[in-house]
Amino acid sequence: MNVLLTGGSGMVGSFITPYLLKDHNVKVFDLTPPENQEVDFIQGSMLNPNDIKEALKDVEIFVNVTMKSPQGGSVTTQTIKEINENYELNTRGLHQFLFHAQKMGILKGVHTSTMSVHYRERDYYNAEEEIPLDTPSVYGLTKGFGELICSYFARWFDMNILALRITGPRTAQKWEEEISKIDEGSMDRRLWITHEEDLANAYLAGMDYVSKGHGRFESVFVAGDPNEKEHNLTKAKHLLNWTPRAIEI
Repeated sequence: MNVLLTGGSGMVGSFITPYLLKDHNVKVFDLTPPENQEVDFIQGSMLNPNDIKEALKDVEIFVNVTMKSPQGGSVTTQTIKEINENYELNTRGLHQFLFHAQKMGILKGVHTSTMSVHYRERDYYNAEEEIPLDTPSVYGLTKGFGELICSYFARWFDMNILALRITGPRTAQKWEEEISKIDEGSMDRRLWITHEEDLANAYLAGMDYVSKGHGRFESVFVAGDPNEKEHNLTKAKHLLNWTPRAIEI
């Protein structure tokens, strides 16, 4: 498929691009060029309608990995810069992008949300639909609003969108390094880091999922928690056939 990867030059986009390229044509839409030279690149902003429409040409499906000024799900501090950047990108920019996508007939996509939409001091996250979007952080707050915007476009404009509530994305090398620290007892297990390949597999499975049917929005936990000590990953298993790699601790 012809895939538009919005924000594809950033951390998560850079992680998953090599895996998407194995079976898909990838076009990156971002303010800065991507490191990977095998992709097409459209320079532009999610806040500029003309840029958005140019990026959406000849696209079949989108994967939105845009983010700016991220925060953890227990953070209560915020600056005016963080407030403005998060609202601009996670709400206004997302709404504009989805508006133009549906106008151009591109109705299927995977959206990057975050486990930081929830207050992150809980002991267990039992279900995506039952845990409230009660983060104290402006990043998580606006990402939660973003999920509501995705749901709105599914309900009223027949879009098929899956939101992945990801946590702790890491390159393969960083994942190995940090897992070894956990084994040694020198790092908090509660971070639940997610290996880049596991993360990419979740996006690929999400693309397959939204390619079937229409007019649906779902959100799914994606966490490197294979024994489900804190995250109930039943929905990810059921909808995406996704589980993270096993960890011996």
